[in-house]
Amino acid sequence: MSKPVLAIVGRPNVGKSTFFNRIIGERRAIVEDVPGVTRDRIYAETEWNGKEFAVIDTGGIEVNTNDTIQSQMRDQAIMAIDMADVILFMTDGKEGLTIADREVADILMRTGKDVILVVNKVDSHSKAYDMIYDFYELGFGEPIPISAANMTNIGDLLDRIVDGFPEDAFEDEEERTMIAIIGKPNVGKSSLVNALTGEKRVIVSSISGTTRDTVDTPFEYQDKKYTLIDTAGLRKRSKVSDNIEKYSVIRAIAAIERCDVCVLMIDAEEGLTEQDKKIAGYAHEAGKGLMIVVNKWDLIQKDTNTMRDFEKTIRSELLFASYAPVIFVSVLHKQRLMQIIKTAGHIAELRGMRIPTGKLNNIIEDAVMMRQPPSDKGRRLKIYYGTQVGTKPPLFSFSINDRELVHFSYSRYIENRIREAFDYEGTSLKFVWNERRGEQQ
Repeated sequence: MSKPVLAIVGRPNVGKSTFFNRIIGERRAIVEDVPGVTRDRIYAETEWNGKEFAVIDTGGIEVNTNDTIQSQMRDQAIMAIDMADVILFMTDGKEGLTIADREVADILMRTGKDVILVVNKVDSHSKAYDMIYDFYELGFGEPIPISAANMTNIGDLLDRIVDGFPEDAFEDEEERTMIAIIGKPNVGKSSLVNALTGEKRVIVSSISGTTRDTVDTPFEYQDKKYTLIDTAGLRKRSKVSDNIEKYSVIRAIAAIERCDVCVLMIDAEEGLTEQDKKIAGYAHEAGKGLMIVVNKWDLIQKDTNTMRDFEKTIRSELLFASYAPVIFVSVLHKQRLMQIIKTAGHIAELRGMRIPTGKLNNIIEDAVMMRQPPSDKGRRLKIYYGTQVGTKPPLFSFSINDRELVHFSYSRYIENRIREAFDYEGTSLKFVWNERRGEQQ
């Protein structure tokens, strides 16, 4: 069962993203210090009072617009509304009720879903009633005054949000490895799901359809529980023309965010494309497990080194994800398909592995002895100690003297030494470099 979903919607510039960042910020704080995570996230997972849920931030809804970007923002907001269990309708108390607010309200009223009306930017408790009075006419009951910037009344709002989710939304789920099948359209994703779940050695359970997610298929293999998430293909932005295609993007990114391991399928005849690299980047930046599956390998003319050379090309093009294993399959002929599940299960286990601090520091000490850390103007980088502070993805914190001395190449060198010692196939590693106080003086 997926986590319940909250969608934050409203016209532009009412403070939706500020609220989004506030409610996910505490949980993401340590991860946000990791270099390389540059993608603006519109989907995240957070919790309140021990109850976990997903949050979708949306661009402002402009109902009557011919602007291409505004139209795309509106379409993606409508997609988020479709996926949501609870909708947070945000307005601006300082500007007051606008025609645009009424137009958004008309859209939301037709959904029949639980809509929480929020009036943002209410910084003064004494003026709250005057600022929210006009919003009663939208028909969503009593508006809730908040200040996202100042975190005013956020706790009460989160209580209301959690109460609005379905009664069974927070029931304990059985432990499953979530595998998202991602890639461009027509590379064989759905065929792979069908082939895997059609194996006689696999036990498939039924699941009701849902508009929230892409298609989820729970199954068991060798006494382990998995769920395959079949996603719509991700196209280049310039080719995302009709509404269904636009909607597929947010669905696929949401699937990446909630999975443990991503299986990136590519077409052997096409080879690795720029769009494949971009999709791999989504999975890498989200800190998910990643493996590359080359489908239609039966259609390639081969010699002794064909597979080796093909894999070498992929690795040279995906340097940021050199840790990802590459598997060559034919979905049509069911060649090497169960290797995908075995490898995904192995990657999921590695993502949850925790390294003892003593062993980690032995590796770091050996690495420093073999290759001196960089220096600048007579000052050399010192790594005092390291410790693993998180899993899924593995997150390591290093105590050092000066962050400015941590060159990318040396960080990659330390990463490679850790990988050599502890395997970590198929998962990104995240590093945080923390300066000791007073060491720069």
